[in-house]
Amino acid sequence: MNTNICRNLLIIGLFSAVALTWGTTWMAMKITVATVPPVFATGLRFLCAAPLLLLLARYKKAPLLFPAGQRGFQLCVMLFYFAIPFTLMIYGERYTSSSLAAIIFATMPAAVLAASLLFLRERTSRQQLLGLAISLGALSTILWHETRDSGESQIQGILALVAAVLIHAVMYVQCKKRCAGISVLSYNALPCLGAGLILTLAGLTEAPDVTTFAPQALLAIAYLGVVAGVGGILAYFALQQVARPFQASLVFLVFPLIAITLEGEINGSSISRESLLLLLPFLLGILLTLYRGTRSRQISAVATPLLRR
Repeated sequence: MNTNICRNLLIIGLFSAVALTWGTTWMAMKITVATVPPVFATGLRFLCAAPLLLLLARYKKAPLLFPAGQRGFQLCVMLFYFAIPFTLMIYGERYTSSSLAAIIFATMPAAVLAASLLFLRERTSRQQLLGLAISLGALSTILWHETRDSGESQIQGILALVAAVLIHAVMYVQCKKRCAGISVLSYNALPCLGAGLILTLAGLTEAPDVTTFAPQALLAIAYLGVVAGVGGILAYFALQQVARPFQASLVFLVFPLIAITLEGEINGSSISRESLLLLLPFLLGILLTLYRGTRSRQISAVATPLLRR
């Protein structure tokens, strides 16, 4: 009995840590990009995380390189999991609210389902297809409400965020297909360092002026690198070890609500009332997409192979 209670408390604690980390990440990016150019900021974010990941890899004796034959794909992980989509995320947040960015990224399970159907020919249920249709329909309506009175720049931001979701979904499928069994630290350490170096150097073309960087932006970068980039990875990985896949995946229903609440508290504004009402069918669709029954594996969180052993 005591063992079950401890296990449940551990699951609740880890789930809360992941939800809070993912829910606050979007506001941290919004604060960052207000005074720091997006490419340069993303490079600094990864450079904050990389030393800790390398030390953890050494401590756990995890190999830094992928197995022979997969090292070209490790380069793809650096570019298409770290460098490009994370830059698109923070670029998108220049022109959209952190609430809307979180909602767009909460569609990751639906995007992964679509990519799995396309690339892996995975079996799916009518319930999941219904969830996919409901979530995408609700998201499309939310985006329509949020952009009908906005300019072209917000549409560009939304397109950048959607592109990041799609790239991550394709990488999920490719990792699942190619690299089962590789350490979570192997997936993250060197690709994170490589992306950090490339983006920091590329960010110099944005002519960053350090004197204009707000102190809260620098703190937000450190938060994104250390807390979200390292702590978030380890917390979710630990959650996967003690919870069922479906339980872990429920974080997708929680973190956008945290992001919306946080933006409302800090900025006094969030998405429109109509969009808030549409969250109910949106989250219901995501729930239907995630659940595959007790006899089947569930689609779990964002870039799951990058967070597993």
